Amino acid sequence: MKRKIGKFKSSIATLELQDRVLRENTLILAEPGSGKTHLANKIREFVIDSGIPTLYLDFSDPTPDQVEEKFKTSSDFHYMRFDESDELNAALDAAIAARQNIYMAVSPTFFASKRDIKSKLSQMMQKRELMDNYYYIMQEIASLEGFYTKFEDFIFYIFDLVNLKKFGLTFLAQPHEMFENPRIKLLFSFLFVGRCTNAYYYNTTVLRSMEPNTFLYQHRVDNRSLLFNNIQSDIVFIDE
Repeated sequence: MKRKIGKFKSSIATLELQDRVLRENTLILAEPGSGKTHLANKIREFVIDSGIPTLYLDFSDPTPDQVEEKFKTSSDFHYMRFDESDELNAALDAAIAARQNIYMAVSPTFFASKRDIKSKLSQMMQKRELMDNYYYIMQEIASLEGFYTKFEDFIFYIFDLVNLKKFGLTFLAQPHEMFENPRIKLLFSFLFVGRCTNAYYYNTTVLRSMEPNTFLYQHRVDNRSLLFNNIQSDIVFIDE
């Protein structure tokens, strides 16, 4: 099992993927070309090696030729493209029953545009069989038309996934201006880093200046204080 994935800047310690990754959520905020997909793939390989199937949702809606090669080098790659057809739903159910590792291309325009309406896309991601058996990885891209603008449906699916699914999830995003909204920053701090006292555990301006495969690594420590778990931070270089 590939556990060692990087080194800390402040010490000679090695960053290892631990079993906590399988049950806690990970947020990766980084610019294009910074290595966030590379890091997500290391997490995905660790999850698969741990015997848990994965659902990788790529909201850039790539064709098979546009998917990065690192995802297509093994028999664990099963490409699907989301639509609202009965045929896609049946194919997905068959893939879930076979515990296949699914790479699904998705257009975010399938999210609902009206308040309090749950789209078929959200319903698909909240299939009980997926939430009980799969680890989710979701890749968002910057300036998506119809993604954060359809925010109610986005909140529907993200809260249900976080609160109801059995395993953890990884969410990749580019640090665009949406994440400078204090309410959004607080939401993501709560969902991914952990329960915290303010909305400023990450600064997207700092993230933009980092070298490729270099990340500000933060995680919630296991030892809980009176109200909160402390957040531990360091700079980590991820192995290529």
